[in-house]
Amino acid sequence: MGQQPLTYERARSELEDVVRRLEAGGITLEESLSLWERGEELAKVCQAFLEGARARLDSAVDAASTGPAADPGVR
Repeated sequence: MGQQPLTYERARSELEDVVRRLEAGGITLEESLSLWERGEELAKVCQAFLEGARARLDSAVDAASTGPAADPGVR
């Protein structure tokens, strides 16, 4: 069975789990380093999703402000 694509919500949830495990301690240095690296990867995934969402919002706002409804002469 293949792995499901990583959504923003799944990446964020896994990142929260990584942080909890690192904060709890009680793991080896090697495990801590592996978790840290995974956390960095997940943070990049989340950041990319957020940047994409921001770009979509900016595009929608720009389209709304330059569309026919933005023309004061149109009612």
